[in-house]
Amino acid sequence: MKASVAAQQRKCHEPVDIVVNPVTDSASITGHLAGPPAGARVTAASHPAPAHVLSNAAPSFIAADVGGTHVRVARVQASGDDAHPVRVLDYRKYRNADHAGLAAILSDFLGDGPRPAHCVVATAGYAREDGTVITANVPWPLSARLIEAEVGVPHVHIVNDFEAVAHAAAQVDASGVLQLCGPASAPRGPTLVVGPGTGLGAAVWIPTPHGAVVLATEAGQASLAASDALEMAIVRHMLRDRAHVSVEHALSGPGLINLYTALCALEGTAPRLATPDAVTAAAMTGSDPHARRALDVFCGLLGSTIGDMALLYGAHGGVYLAGGILPQIRDFLRDSSFVARYLNKGPMSEALRQIPVKVVEHGQLGVIGAASWYLGRNAR
Repeated sequence: MKASVAAQQRKCHEPVDIVVNPVTDSASITGHLAGPPAGARVTAASHPAPAHVLSNAAPSFIAADVGGTHVRVARVQASGDDAHPVRVLDYRKYRNADHAGLAAILSDFLGDGPRPAHCVVATAGYAREDGTVITANVPWPLSARLIEAEVGVPHVHIVNDFEAVAHAAAQVDASGVLQLCGPASAPRGPTLVVGPGTGLGAAVWIPTPHGAVVLATEAGQASLAASDALEMAIVRHMLRDRAHVSVEHALSGPGLINLYTALCALEGTAPRLATPDAVTAAAMTGSDPHARRALDVFCGLLGSTIGDMALLYGAHGGVYLAGGILPQIRDFLRDSSFVARYLNKGPMSEALRQIPVKVVEHGQLGVIGAASWYLGRNAR
């Protein structure tokens, strides 16, 4: 007999401090998380340091997090403090639609000031060895060599965005974030970080005796698995326009629109909403039944997909959900079929019950993680 969704879910905790704890045995990252939940207190290392502290500090460099909608840019440096190795000196958030490319954004951020020697860019997509990126979610082509030439930064390094997020988020002290299910903590082990935004990103943080490594993935491009008649009908509808229905065709901002449009078509109704924000708002207020159904389907598919990923990657250390959509639907997600679908894995349900599943704010995690990735890479 199926247990009720409510019986399978844990109550969420009130937001408190959000701290990024050790990524390796000898270092930690603490960073300001932009836009925390209402009432949250955030432990931050993003305040400008006094001039007398910076005079003998390590050289600063640029860390950027490039998403499908926004670019977050920070000037950062190694602080020399093992407890808080990344110091954010300056931080800004840009809308992609307002700029011709990443080089233009970086040039605006740097202004007429001196160029740092290094810039690390975390971006959605697959970073190739030649410094270019294969991506469907960033509005302009990305190339490390072109950025070096156009911005005047000698060395540009590119890393997958969720690989960067995993460096920062895998060890978040989640006492202040929304816990969906599982125990408050778990044994040290592989930790899955997933986020539906413009696309769906995923990475796995893996502890080793010599520090941590992060496995970047393109899980968003895997095939979407339907679990009931309605989801199968939605997938069949999507197949009219494409040869392959991927996970992020449903589990992303554009994916939510795909779900909404498909549900309208299946019921012979013209869609009246055109953006993910509009669908989300209508679902939350109940003003559009198709929007609410679309968000219900979204949460169920997300739970099922996260359960699959947790089993595939052996994520005994926990699952962290960190995406642009999720902060807007925290309460809806908590009360949805997410947990029931996550746990619906036959004999492996009990194993999944032992894995903490928590929602964290993305905020500056990409920037902090990119900086951490760069510092760790150069410390080897």
